[in-house]
Formats: sequence, structure tokens, C-alpha cells
Amino acid sequence: MKFAFTIASNGDSALDIRFDAPPGEELSQYIIALQQEITAQKWDGVQDLIPAYQCLTVCFDPMQCDGTNLTVRVEALAGALLSRPPALERSPRLIRLPVCYEAEFGPDMAAVSAHTGLSAEQIITSHCAPHYLVHMLGFTPGFLYLGGLPPELHCPRKDNPELRVAAGSVGIGGSQTGIYPQATPGGWQIIGRTPVNLFRPQGAQPFIAEPLDRIAFYPIDRQQFEGFEQGALEVTPLEPGP
Repeated sequence: MKFAFTIASNGDSALDIRFDAPPGEELSQYIIALQQEITAQKWDGVQDLIPAYQCLTVCFDPMQCDGTNLTVRVEALAGALLSRPPALERSPRLIRLPVCYEAEFGPDMAAVSAHTGLSAEQIITSHCAPHYLVHMLGFTPGFLYLGGLPPELHCPRKDNPELRVAAGSVGIGGSQTGIYPQATPGGWQIIGRTPVNLFRPQGAQPFIAEPLDRIAFYPIDRQQFEGFEQGALEVTPLEPGP
């Protein structure tokens, strides 16, 4: 079996399938493949499936579905899936997001510079270099948790979180980078802001990205930020990994 896992109750209406492996692209592929497999079963009472870095949560209605029986079925399905390469239903995409790193939009750039020893220009160059893997969405609707932040940019979260972080803010929290879709409290170090609307609840696809997509940042100036049109978002299909 590729990854060891356990199944534990999460209250009286959910199960956590927890994987004993560090977060990574291959584990995320298996988690999404398992989400697909469970969805395809159309089991009565299963209401939602929530993928995370090292876990897939199965939410169910205990009035329609017996948790013990569901555990047995999930364990058998997961064991069979993990014995073969994951088959994904869709190809991931590369989504290029513009970010304005100017001081107005990156209030914590100086703090990140002081911690890393890098200039603002070096931080921007390094932050824009990777194609970040979308591991999961959470915290607020559409918040992207991205893997692949260069080690030289790792920076601790704030000791005292801000009461309001502007929508579109791009931040660094420990070894992660992410984007705030809505104005919310937050404790990540904010180094820029994107004009892209990450959460569009009225659209056919409310989130701009899904797990296993890739995000690439590129710098823009204030004028480009103000003039950005949502329809200009650059999205390219990618071949799924092995």
C-alpha cells in the first residue's frame, strides 16, 4: 500500500481518513482520487467530502447512514485505491495570478525582508519563481493553501493577527503562501495583493482553482492593478502527474 491511513470519527456525522505521510503532490493526488471514488459510489447519506493536506473528511447524515458501516466501506475502498496509481478525472491547470507588491498592498514586506535578509526585489523574484501546488481550499471560501514556497522565504506568522486583511492579499505563513479571498482577520505576513476575485459564488465555478491546480504569480504595478479585467485571467491546462 502506498500510504498508511487510519479512519477516525469526527463528531457524530463525519469520518476523517488520515494519512500517515507528509504533505506532498503524490499524497494530494491520492486524496483527490479517493474523493472521486467515494463520490462515484453515491452512498446514501454521504453529504460532503472535504480534502486537506493529509486527510479526507467524509460528512454524512447519521439519520440516513450508519457510521460503523460507512467506516467499513470507506476502509475497503481506500485500501483498494492505494494499491494502484491514482486515476484523476480532470487535468490540472496552471493559473497565472497578477500581484501588486507595492508598499500600499504589501504592508509586511519590510518584516519579511528583515527576517529573510532579502531585499524586496529579491523577495518578489523568489515568490514569483515557483508553480505552486494547490493542496486544499479552506479557512474561508476560496482561500488557497499553496505548496512549494522557496525555503528562503519561510517566515513566521504574526504574533498578533490583524483584525482585517484586505481581500486579495497575498501572504506568507511559515512554509506556506496563500491568498485571502475575502476581507477577514489574519496572521500571515502580507507582501502583495491580487486584483483577481478568487470567490465568485454566483458563477458556475465559484472558485478560481481546485486542488492539484498550479498557481504562478507575476508582478504588476498599481496602474495594472487598477485596470485589471477579471476576464483576462490566464489559465492553461496541464497534464496530470503520475
